[in-house]
Amino acid sequence: MPENTENSDQYSFVQKVWIVCSILALIIIFLLLVEATFNVIILIFAGVLIACYFRGISSFLEKKTGWNSSVTLTISIGGTFLILAGIFWLAGATISNEAEKIEDALPAMIEEVKGLLNDSDVGQEGIEKVEEWRDSGKFGTFVSRLFGSTFGYMGDFLIIVVIGIFFTASPHLYLDGIVQLVPPAKREKAEGVLKKLATGLKKWLAGRFLAMLAVFILTSIGLVILGVLMWLTLALIAGLLNFIPNFGPIAASIPAILIALSISPTTAAIVAGLYLVVQLLESGLINPMAQKKLVKIPPALIIISQLLVGAMTGIWGIILATPILLMVIILVQQLYVKPMNEKHQG
Repeated sequence: MPENTENSDQYSFVQKVWIVCSILALIIIFLLLVEATFNVIILIFAGVLIACYFRGISSFLEKKTGWNSSVTLTISIGGTFLILAGIFWLAGATISNEAEKIEDALPAMIEEVKGLLNDSDVGQEGIEKVEEWRDSGKFGTFVSRLFGSTFGYMGDFLIIVVIGIFFTASPHLYLDGIVQLVPPAKREKAEGVLKKLATGLKKWLAGRFLAMLAVFILTSIGLVILGVLMWLTLALIAGLLNFIPNFGPIAASIPAILIALSISPTTAAIVAGLYLVVQLLESGLINPMAQKKLVKIPPALIIISQLLVGAMTGIWGIILATPILLMVIILVQQLYVKPMNEKHQG
């Protein structure tokens, strides 16, 4: 009898080992699949974000006007494309009007930048490092990885837009499909979590667009007062790139400072100060007010997520790292923190 018990226990242990190994194998396979398809997952997530934007605008219009959802969705999608077309037309018209002035000022601008850098030891060392990096071939590899895309930028953009429109047209079809994958006892909770995610992304987008508009207006006023060429285009770039926390404002300031150098180094320094003040206002006043009802995201976590996701997927990862982080925080709160608190309170 003891021998049979020992064999039974040993067989049970072997079964447990096989179960653990199978689970680990499935986890490894899943992670490998995620790694191999992460670029595609990022594009799908971008489509979800666009759907949240279209749906958010549509819901707002529906509440304010009482119109049918199909009408408000058409206005949301069509109006967005018209606004984008208008932005590109304005930017193109501004560039074409100022192109001759920029072309004349460009050689002097380049020499001015070189002169300023060569006047300091730090600048000379920086030029040498950049030249060494460029000559080594690492610069090309870095740029191709950072700005690389899955299907080419036009292909990526078309995929994102098409996915976004499909998600916008019938979101419940996809949400119900996800809920059906969950055990029946947990489906109500799954629906609640998905609604929290959708609400969080809509609020985050609304806050970002308000902040982008504020940055555009403040930058426009400052550049007009300073008499900087292509002020409208530069302000549009500042507003659009403000969608990307931390790195976007830095990238937006570079062309403005370079163009301001064509006027004078003093103007370039003032423009740099203008962009700094605008970003301080945006991060310290405008953004907190716009996102006051949203989950608070620690700034350090935003930078870390941008570096991690950007290292895996390039520019798309840097652009979408913050909403991905927001989703992770909401999931952790809803699936772990909230149940733990309820358990301790109970």
